[in-house]
Amino acid sequence: MTVSATVALPACSGTSRTKAPTFATAARLRPIAGQRVVERSVRAKATSLDLGGTTVETWAFGDTAPGPLIRATAGDLLRIRVENELPADTSVHWHGIALRNVADGVPGLTQAPIAAGSSYLYEFIAPDPGTYFYHPHVGVQLDRGLYAPLIIDDPHEPGDYDLEWVVVLDDWVDGTGRTPDDVLADLTGSSGDSSDSNSSDSMGGMDMGTMSMGGAPPFGDAGDVTYPHYLINGRLPAAPDVLRGKPGQRVRLRIINAGADTIFTVALGEHRLTITHTDGFPVQPQDTGAFYIGMGERYDALVTLGDGVFPLVAAPYGKEGQARALIRTSSGAAPDAAVHPAELDGPILEGADLQPSDASRLTAREPDSSHAVHLSGQMMPYQWAINGAPYGKNDPLMINEGDRVRLAMMNMTQMTHPMHVHGHTFALPSGLRKDTVLVKPKSSLAVDVQADNPGDWMTHCHNIYHAEAGMMIALKYRK
Repeated sequence: MTVSATVALPACSGTSRTKAPTFATAARLRPIAGQRVVERSVRAKATSLDLGGTTVETWAFGDTAPGPLIRATAGDLLRIRVENELPADTSVHWHGIALRNVADGVPGLTQAPIAAGSSYLYEFIAPDPGTYFYHPHVGVQLDRGLYAPLIIDDPHEPGDYDLEWVVVLDDWVDGTGRTPDDVLADLTGSSGDSSDSNSSDSMGGMDMGTMSMGGAPPFGDAGDVTYPHYLINGRLPAAPDVLRGKPGQRVRLRIINAGADTIFTVALGEHRLTITHTDGFPVQPQDTGAFYIGMGERYDALVTLGDGVFPLVAAPYGKEGQARALIRTSSGAAPDAAVHPAELDGPILEGADLQPSDASRLTAREPDSSHAVHLSGQMMPYQWAINGAPYGKNDPLMINEGDRVRLAMMNMTQMTHPMHVHGHTFALPSGLRKDTVLVKPKSSLAVDVQADNPGDWMTHCHNIYHAEAGMMIALKYRK
């Protein structure tokens, strides 16, 4: 086994502004005999949204947030044309899908950005069923309304449930007197201080306390941004989205954290949830009253409904406020918008503690190579890095097709970082398959990737402000 590490370089904020590379027009994909083609059109545009009594000016896919659900079956060919009606460049990343490199949606790495007034055709085959979502990969556009669910169905799954509910969580600031670009400017300003941020030095020295719930291990500093609103399916707690069902029905929840800076704790009042999947892959079913979900993570759960009106609550870890939706199976008054389900005070499941199903494990194999992925950063000045330098100044992780590659992540900060690898899934030491994982403060986590999807891929923190301030690195196949 060979070991590769990058020499530490002085960190600096921001991404590289070097001359953008040129990209050839992507080769069209043609369906094979019997393959279904799913064709959709998505418009990125400026719009007004009613969050439930509060109207905001934002950017969204169409006129809703979340944007339009795209649904297909594993093995389908997807053709999705993105029309950019925004006053800025954009792109779309299909988060969690092991697709072909040219469709991954990372400007400067896999494509040129989609210029204002133009369009881009994304064509790819979705190989794995699961709960996914799509969002831009330009600046901090994810922290606007530009996100939507993408569901890839399993043709072999029995579907032993009565209802399905796609639940998208979000932290919201856009159109409330600030934009995400304003927030980023405050964070990266010369003063290094902002009313939107915690002012601790994330490199160490200042302990932000446990900020834990129900005795669970802490995630450290809760985030950099104070949000006025938290949403479920685009709705405020006082005007919630509602799922209507009948007592005794089984519901499949597909829960997506599309937030930019917030880990949520999710619970359904007076119910136990059975977690069945994480990031698209099946796990050994795990019963829990509540669970954590980091930015970019997805969890599927089954629940049998009781008789009444029940709050589905997403509490932002270490922050004030909450998101709330309702499940209604009978008449009666809804619980208060500030309701605090008792399940939030009990044991809370961490996704990394789940056990994989046998079918979702990578074939056992020793790694052929190992790469250090050292996470560092600070609040003042606002700078984040991998392997000692921000994206554009750090050396890519170079790998060989066919290798089993170990990414040795070491978090040297006081914050938890949701680390996401594009174009691949990875296995935790337990064998659990994911594409996004929470790496806790002052801790290490080694994950194994099967190098079976050639191209140039991004690996980054899914806190969008950390990523934009430099916590990204390219993972490239040797030619």
